[in-house]
Amino acid sequence: MSKLTGWWKRRSSAGKVELYTRWSFHFFVLVEIFSFGLVPLVAASDNSTPQPVALAAVLVVVAHSVLVAFLSSRSLDAVCGRRPRPVRFAMVTTACTGAVVLLFLFLRRFGGLDEAAAPALVMGVTCFGCGSLVLAMEKVRHMRYVPLVAAAGTAAAVAALGLPLNETVAYFVGVLLTSIFLVFTCGFSGWLLRTVYELDHARELQARLAVAEERLRFGRDLHDVMGRNLAVIALKSELAVQLARRERPEAVDQMIEVQRIARESQREVRDVVRGYREADLAVELEGARGVLSAAGMDCRVEFATAAGQLPAEVQSALGWVVREATTNVLRHGDARSCLIRLTDREAAGTLTLLVENDGVPEAPAGPPGSGLAGLRERLAAVDGTLHAGPAGGGRFRLRAEIPLDGRRTEVRA
Repeated sequence: MSKLTGWWKRRSSAGKVELYTRWSFHFFVLVEIFSFGLVPLVAASDNSTPQPVALAAVLVVVAHSVLVAFLSSRSLDAVCGRRPRPVRFAMVTTACTGAVVLLFLFLRRFGGLDEAAAPALVMGVTCFGCGSLVLAMEKVRHMRYVPLVAAAGTAAAVAALGLPLNETVAYFVGVLLTSIFLVFTCGFSGWLLRTVYELDHARELQARLAVAEERLRFGRDLHDVMGRNLAVIALKSELAVQLARRERPEAVDQMIEVQRIARESQREVRDVVRGYREADLAVELEGARGVLSAAGMDCRVEFATAAGQLPAEVQSALGWVVREATTNVLRHGDARSCLIRLTDREAAGTLTLLVENDGVPEAPAGPPGSGLAGLRERLAAVDGTLHAGPAGGGRFRLRAEIPLDGRRTEVRA
């Protein structure tokens, strides 16, 4: 069963919307053929339309539906940003649609096409042609003129062929209403797909900006720490060189001072790196709530103990667990809800962090990463353990436990 559904679950939200939209437009091929294309065969069974004319009309509708499907597929690729808009192909499809409409009207006037079958064929071909044409357009103000132009052109062709006035009005109203429906449906589908991809791109860009901002902060901290010390080292080294050339004993004192500043710089760099790598648990929990909520998930963060009162090494280890778990929820699966719970079980003497989310595919999308192995190493430094795996029902559960018997005494003291 997982092989049958994995191709769907492994897709992103934007990919699912695109797949649904694309196959909906592919299904329009069958809709056009069975809803309108078979009408001449029904008329031929009643001997109201010659059999050759009916078969020719069916073949023309089938060819037109395939042409419209190709234009819709090209237009969806353009909406997703994979290729430019198919302007020339849209013009060719529009010309072919107009030629097909004129053919059916000509057969209605001179070729024996039934007066009930002709309107169905004309409206079907026109509305689906307008829908595919709208997908290839970019501006809404251009889309809204498509049904009116199609209806007016059809009515003008009917009048030019000398058909009655009431039939001309009927063609105008029928083409206008059916084209408005398809134009709105196709235009809205294209707008929805483009919006979903823009939101997906914005979320990815937001993550990249967060990483870049963190790198800038780290670089700024290093510059603040090392800039002054390196300048002092350079000046004192130059002074020591000048003194050594003059064989002055003060050169030794200057080099001793350079050595002291270098060691102090090493200590300050270690402090900066340690502060960068250590994670504050309270900050990470609130950050996870904000990031997952911004991604459209229902994220609940529950505190059963005060995170700020925990030892620094415990906060750092659990903070990294929260950070890695949040990243996995965003990258893997299609989660709609996530629970993060921090509990202190005094009877067992352990601190437990639970992260559970839904939307997990039954089969993993790729080979396992190294994130969980790194978390186990960090937790092992504080005698903690990590358990991660499916929890049933499409959910994934990650549980980290750290003993706090000795550490609780140190904190309360």
